[in-house]
Amino acid sequence: MGFAAFTFFVIFLLIASGGLLLFYRAAMLQRISTVVTPRAKQARGLYGSLHRRVSVGGMVGRFERIMPRSQAEVSVAQQRLIRAGYRNDSAVSVLYGAKVLVPLTLCLLVVLSGVASYNPFVICAVALGLGYLAPDFWLGRKITKRQKRIQLGLPDVLDLLVICMEAGQSLDQATARTTEELSRAKPEISDELGVVVLEQRAGRPRADAWRHFAERTGVDSVRNLVSVLVQSEQFGTSIAKTLRIHADTLRVQRRQKVEEQAAKTTVKLVFPLVFFIFPSIFLVALGPAVIIISESFKTFLNR
Repeated sequence: MGFAAFTFFVIFLLIASGGLLLFYRAAMLQRISTVVTPRAKQARGLYGSLHRRVSVGGMVGRFERIMPRSQAEVSVAQQRLIRAGYRNDSAVSVLYGAKVLVPLTLCLLVVLSGVASYNPFVICAVALGLGYLAPDFWLGRKITKRQKRIQLGLPDVLDLLVICMEAGQSLDQATARTTEELSRAKPEISDELGVVVLEQRAGRPRADAWRHFAERTGVDSVRNLVSVLVQSEQFGTSIAKTLRIHADTLRVQRRQKVEEQAAKTTVKLVFPLVFFIFPSIFLVALGPAVIIISESFKTFLNR
């Protein structure tokens, strides 16, 4: 118990010293700025100061400076955040700050709950490791869910693109119209198509804008769609007909995947049957017979 209290005291001192190093510097710079430019203090209201203090993103962004990272790691993390739907500049800072705050929070919870009294060093190390990996796991789940929604909504997007193009619109106009119409039904893929429309309006070539769409999402069906669109534009074939065929192909692939998952259920049911259902059946079916046989043996031996 004494070692656990000592460990908690040391962790508390480390967190307090880190907080002082981070926040005291910001407070000192703020005081200097108010002395140099006194009008800035008047411009800031009570709401701004409270919002800056309560803001979780700002607090986490300060802690992200503790994490040493290279430019390659930042680019990979930024690409993962973009695939999860977070395009803000502060998203990378919040991610790295969470990798510092979550381990410390878990370690404090472990110490305060008394779980660390059994083996403080091992349990605190496990808590720190899990807390460091928890933001990555959470981000991976967000990416998987968003990619699945994009993949499921792609055939509907292609159908609406075909309808708009057959009505006389170009591919760029059809993309903008599809983005507006599916903003509520399919918000993930509509958001990505909105970025494609903005890039084309900014002067980027159509093929590059669609390739960036495939790189941002990381979905195989989107990559296939982009390659089909680029080839159709290069060879001069009908884009509407190509999109219709591709949409039918995606639906066939979805149906085949569902049939594959349904065929796997028989194999997956073996383990629940063996470990949960069969023992219950044996207990219900053979239990009364075992009881009767044991009572018969008792009466026979008592004689």
